[in-house]
Amino acid sequence: MARGWESKGVELQVESNEGHRQSSGAETKASDQQLREHIIRDLQLSRTRITNDLASATNPNHRKSLEAALAYLNQKISELS
Repeated sequence: MARGWESKGVELQVESNEGHRQSSGAETKASDQQLREHIIRDLQLSRTRITNDLASATNPNHRKSLEAALAYLNQKISELS
């Protein structure tokens, strides 16, 4: 029972927070930019990990898969930049 009330409280907090974010266009624009930057950072971290994995990969099929993932990440980063 306590879990149900706790999750409802969290749900209300999230809804309240979302309501505050939508109150101002400037804040939304800034948060959109922050979200884009966050996504780009995540993609760059994934790119670094895949590059490191690619350097040590010996199986040709695994290398091919990593190269495809690297190409995809490069494309996504360039689209968002």
